Amino acid sequence: MSSEKKVAIGVVGVGHLGRWHTQQLSRIPEANLVGVYDIDSSRAREVAGAFHTRTFPNFQDLLRHTEALSIVTPTTTHFQYAMEALQAGKHVFVEKPITETVAQGEELVAAARERGLKLQVGHIERFNPALLALEGIQLRPLFVESHRLSTFHPRGTDVAVVLDLMIHDIDLILSLVDSPVREIHASGVSIISGSEDIANCRLDFENGAVANVTASRISNRKMRKMRFFQPNAYISVDFLEGFSEVYELVEPSRKLSSENLSFSVPLPGKDGTAREIRYTRLEKKEINPLNYELSLFINSILQDTEPPVTGEEAVRALRVAQSILQKIDEHAQLVKKHWRV
Repeated sequence: MSSEKKVAIGVVGVGHLGRWHTQQLSRIPEANLVGVYDIDSSRAREVAGAFHTRTFPNFQDLLRHTEALSIVTPTTTHFQYAMEALQAGKHVFVEKPITETVAQGEELVAAARERGLKLQVGHIERFNPALLALEGIQLRPLFVESHRLSTFHPRGTDVAVVLDLMIHDIDLILSLVDSPVREIHASGVSIISGSEDIANCRLDFENGAVANVTASRISNRKMRKMRFFQPNAYISVDFLEGFSEVYELVEPSRKLSSENLSFSVPLPGKDGTAREIRYTRLEKKEINPLNYELSLFINSILQDTEPPVTGEEAVRALRVAQSILQKIDEHAQLVKKHWRV
């Protein structure tokens, strides 16, 4: 990446997450943080002051001074800001989910493509150190078990937990299972907010793979884990703690490094062949996922390459998420009919 050229970028929306975007963009050498805009002008001044940048009185003024934007506003406004930015010829990074509806997401994708602009969506778990540590490990899961549990916080309750939390895992699973979704079963319950606070779904893929996904924002403890079961291997990814564990069934030939554990198990067979179950703990330290994904967005502009999480991929995840919500609604109607609740 060139150290001379910088991308003039601004942040739209500096709430909890927008503040972190502002912080990280101020630390990326190839990013020229021009300023921020928020409908709450006092919040905008506070964040701008903390990171030595300026505020803009309106969105259009920020547009005129930038070539790219990071949009970190409520999901309901993603389409409005992103479309106006694309129509003005600006590259766009927008937080997940890409938009409220699939149709809106498809419009953004088309607008970016027509103008040759970069459109990246903030599916940040793609850049979690626990997942990055698996680079070099062949992932071909036949069964996926995922749990994303969070303690309750009013922030994010403007959308159902499927769009708030589960969509992270939907995106990851779709990126790892190279097959279309064949069938979806789902259920969910609203406990505190006006939409589902806990949800579970089963995704059946055309290649026979299955994913069981649970998300909750009313748990008494946090958990962000995904487990892959595939031929000769079990892989556990802890997104919260930032490490992965791999259990492989291998031939007992390769010498183990000191940090690995191993034991042999006999396999049934006429030749009495023995193989080993080998355990490896993998992690990549000192990686800030948000900094990394924003750096890759900046790099895609400077190098004219495809962003790591495209608008098309984000729309694919949203389409599955919306189908899950539809299945949840169908299940809720069934419950009402039989239990009269």
